[in-house]
Amino acid sequence: MESIWIAVAVFICLLAAALLMMHLYPKLSARHRDDETNTVVRLVANIFVVMTSLVFGLLINSAKNTYEGVDANYHAYATSLIIFDRTLKTYGADALGTREHLLVYLKHAIDTPYTGDQALQHQKSAAVQYLDSIGGALAAISPPDRFHETMLSDLRQQYHSIIEQRWRIVEQSEGAIPGLLIGMLVAWMTLIFASFGYRAPRNSMVVGMFTVSALLLAASVFLVLDMDMPFSGVIQISDLPLERALAEMQL
Repeated sequence: MESIWIAVAVFICLLAAALLMMHLYPKLSARHRDDETNTVVRLVANIFVVMTSLVFGLLINSAKNTYEGVDANYHAYATSLIIFDRTLKTYGADALGTREHLLVYLKHAIDTPYTGDQALQHQKSAAVQYLDSIGGALAAISPPDRFHETMLSDLRQQYHSIIEQRWRIVEQSEGAIPGLLIGMLVAWMTLIFASFGYRAPRNSMVVGMFTVSALLLAASVFLVLDMDMPFSGVIQISDLPLERALAEMQL
C-alpha cells in the first residue's frame, strides 16, 4: 500500500512541476526567457537525466536481486521440507506424529503467510506454533537402536536448518531500497520535468505527453518498490514451491 502512495506522489510531483513551469514561463522577465538561460537550463537538466538513469538502473537491479534471492531461498526451503518429510517417513512409525505436525504446518503456512512486520505488531502466527510443535514431537521420540538414534540426530539437524531458512526468508521480506534514495530520485525527476515545461508549447498534445510520461515513470517507481517487497503487492513470490512440497508429502 505504501508503494502505491509513493507512486501517486511521484506522479503529482512530476506533472505539477511541468505544468507549473509552463504556466509561469510567460510571466518571467525577458532575461529569464532568453536563449542563454534556456541553454543553461537544458545543460543542468541533462546532468540530472544521466544521474537519474544511473540511480534508477541501480534500484531496478537491487530490487531484482532481492526478488530473485528470496525466490531462490523459497525454493530451497520447500526442498528442505520435502527432504525432511522423506527422512521422517524412512524413520518409521514413531515419526508419523511428527509428519502430521509437518503437514498441518505447511497447510497453515500456505494459507496464512507470515512476515516480519507481524512480529513488530505483536501478532502470533498459528503456522509458527505448528512448526514449534514439530520440534516437540521430535524431542519426544525415543530411538530403539543405534541406527534410529543416528537418523534422529540427522532429523533434528534438518529441523534446525528449516527453522533457520524460514527466518532468513522472513527477514528478507522487508525490502532493501532506502527511502532517502527514492526521495532524491523523485527530486531529480521533478527538476527534469520542470526543465521540460520551460519554453514548452502550451497545447493539449504537450500536456497529454507530460501526463502519460509522469504516469509511466510513477508506475516504474511503483513496480521497483513492489518488487523489493517480495511477499506483498502486485509482484509476489509464488506459493507453488510450498504447494508442490505439500502435494509430494500427501502422495
